[in-house]
Amino acid sequence: MTAAAQIHATRRWIMLALGVFAQSSSAVIVHGAPFLLPALTERGMPLATAGLLVAMPTVGLVCTLIAWGYAVDRVGERTVLVAGPVVMCVAGVAATMVTGYAALGALLFVAGMGAGSTNGASGRVIVGWFPPHQRGLAMGIRQTAQPLGVAIGALTIPAVAAAHGFSTAILVPAVMAGVAAVGCGFGIIDPPRPSAAGNTHPDNPYRGDTTLWRIHAVSVLLVIPQATVWTFALLWLHRDAGLSLPVAGAVVTGTQLLGAAGRIGAGVWSDRVGSRLRPLRTVAVAAAISMCALAIASWLHWWWAALPILAVASIVTVADNGLAFTAVAEIAGPYWSGRGLGIQNTGQNLASAAIAPVFGALITAAGFPTTYLVTAVIATAAIPLVPLARHGRTTIS
Repeated sequence: MTAAAQIHATRRWIMLALGVFAQSSSAVIVHGAPFLLPALTERGMPLATAGLLVAMPTVGLVCTLIAWGYAVDRVGERTVLVAGPVVMCVAGVAATMVTGYAALGALLFVAGMGAGSTNGASGRVIVGWFPPHQRGLAMGIRQTAQPLGVAIGALTIPAVAAAHGFSTAILVPAVMAGVAAVGCGFGIIDPPRPSAAGNTHPDNPYRGDTTLWRIHAVSVLLVIPQATVWTFALLWLHRDAGLSLPVAGAVVTGTQLLGAAGRIGAGVWSDRVGSRLRPLRTVAVAAAISMCALAIASWLHWWWAALPILAVASIVTVADNGLAFTAVAEIAGPYWSGRGLGIQNTGQNLASAAIAPVFGALITAAGFPTTYLVTAVIATAAIPLVPLARHGRTTIS
């Protein structure tokens, strides 16, 4: 009997919903922290200092992703999905009680450490409980947690910070994390794992096989056009395309929603073709083409074409996330998937963190068309790195 057959179908979807909520709370603390910038700068804090402060959750996240993955492999998904949100909740509540910026930064760092727990654990629950023909869909839904978290942060954190102060605004993700910890404590069941046949150290899937390393490399390369579009779209639309900030903001919000839908669509596609890697290669090709088209339209000032191309690029450049995430979990197996997903997320987050300073300097020196062309070249480099699709469906249980 497969793992998926051991529980009622409704329970699987409940656990998926809990995982999405837990991951959304992490996204609010990590990606919502920059929404504190207006409140911090209005208090006279230099922008560079404020930027460092709101980056602390991301630093904490990156430092602990692999460690949390190891914990998933050793103690199970439920324990990690409770412990991490508890850390977020406690650190967030404590942050509302401090007055010094150093203490606030330290607590934001700790909250980011807790946020790292939900990345691998929620993905492992999906791969462990959902049958192969539904995993792509389920993982695509799970991958919408990030844009949902960003949207929640955008709607709540600036308003709360303006009305009650930046420290109080941190209660938003703290309360969410507390609710997530309780929900996961009651609702998550660790997927069963096949017997290791007396071997307490199952074979390392990274040894003697480059498949996982190649998927990690592809994901790092493809996250660069994704992060470039997300980071600079608002500035490009306002400064180069001439849209007002409210209109540009509405366009960016719309592209975020399209991107979330694209993640689900890519997952369904992979379920139907029975492969994660073949669609991943197609997405890499599409990302290179869309970013090249965006560079041409921006260079020629064809705004009538640039805006639709931006919408397409916003869908394509995020479609690889769920495909690669699912492939890593399936190929790594039940005793290594936590660490595999930790490595996957660490690489992507490190690459994303470098986008703002590195590509910001490139935009200043050479402009948006050149920058978009560079991202197209980077996406092209990912195409030959995608491993050949394996025969049949790779399963984890």
